[in-house]
Amino acid sequence: MDWTALIATLPGLALRYGLNILAAFAIFLIGKWVARRMVTLGRRVMDRRGFDPTVVGFVANIAFVVLLTLVIIAALSQLGIPTAQFIAIIGAAGLAIGLALQGSLSNFASGVLLVSFRPARVGDYIETAGTAGTVSEITVFSTTLITPDRRTITVPNSKVLDGPLVNYTTSETRRLDLVIGIAYDADVPAAKAILARLCAEDERVLPEPVPQIGVLRLGASSVDIALRPWVASKHYWPLHFDLHERIKREFDANGIGIPFPQLDVHLDR
Repeated sequence: MDWTALIATLPGLALRYGLNILAAFAIFLIGKWVARRMVTLGRRVMDRRGFDPTVVGFVANIAFVVLLTLVIIAALSQLGIPTAQFIAIIGAAGLAIGLALQGSLSNFASGVLLVSFRPARVGDYIETAGTAGTVSEITVFSTTLITPDRRTITVPNSKVLDGPLVNYTTSETRRLDLVIGIAYDADVPAAKAILARLCAEDERVLPEPVPQIGVLRLGASSVDIALRPWVASKHYWPLHFDLHERIKREFDANGIGIPFPQLDVHLDR
């Protein structure tokens, strides 16, 4: 082997292939930047035209993945790698990876269903997969929830659709279900009259449907009265807290006892 001749060709090879590598690297960086800019521009256009935020986020994620794939193929082509064969290899590898990543494909399919049928949208408060929170984003593979105490929970899309999905935002009104226990020697009609008056005095309680008030059950140590007023969804928790406090004050003022669990011990000589 003529090492002198080989060394003499190294600068030319380095210049040739070095330029190709730099060009491929530049194609990747610039293409990635252009892809991000195009996705951002697409987001702005869809936002201005009033598209649902859920659809906007989902389409933007898929578009970025597709554009980035095209950029990678263009960079590999610059390096002299046959793209046709590369695409065939990607197809074969994709089949094998698809079989190995069935869970991820299930998440992707579930994401498509979430965006298509929209049982939940960005901004909705939902309960699913054993957790609850406000939907902040629905991506290709997962749904992000923000809990009331500001925790971020990422739930796989397949888990969102596998079980019941409770959406608390779709209806403008909700029924507040309270159970108030009073002592057995308390005046039940008087207690019901106080509950009815408290509901009538609060403007947040809707007049229709009429609040339901009645004896729910005879408990082990209390007579349980059900109070079921209807309220706007945004007033649900404020009314929940206020009613409990006002009921306690009114019952105390009118001598209606609220029992608590007690244990009587009798000693026999």
